[in-house]
Parts: sequence; structure tokens; C-alpha cells
Amino acid sequence: MITAAQMRAARALAGIDQKTLAERAGVSLPTIQRMEASDGVVRGVVDTLMKVIQALNEAGVELIGENQPSERGGRGVRLRAGAGPNPQG
Repeated sequence: MITAAQMRAARALAGIDQKTLAERAGVSLPTIQRMEASDGVVRGVVDTLMKVIQALNEAGVELIGENQPSERGGRGVRLRAGAGPNPQG
């Protein structure tokens, strides 16, 4: 779905802090902090994850899954396979 690193990067691209993301998503600040502090894929209540993803989308960020093309073009960030602190080959 979404990794903690993607979530942090998406928030940075949107230029918003954790509190603003929490407010826009309608979730608590500790929820955002917990999500961003997790390792790998963010786990949690699906409804909460969807709210966060929607808030990021509304902020203009397109989350791109592994091996998924970007449908809308524009600027973005993608981590190369095998790169980063927890390479997944």
C-alpha cells in the first residue's frame, strides 16, 4: 500500500508538516507519527490509511507503487529497487 518512507517523502513534497497532514486526513497527530515511524509498509486501519492517502493526493502528491507507471506525469520521487536503508532486492 504505502511505506513509511513514501509517506514522509510525500509529505515533504507537499510541503506540509505532520500536524497539517493529520488535520487534512481527519486523524490524530500521534497516528501520523506512528505511521511514519514504522518500518516498511505502514500498517493500520484501512480507513485511516485511505484518509491519509486521499489527503496526500489532494495536496498534489501521486503515490507510485513498485513497478507502477505514473499516470499523470509531473515531478515525483521513486526509490530504485535495492536502494535505501531496507533494500528489498
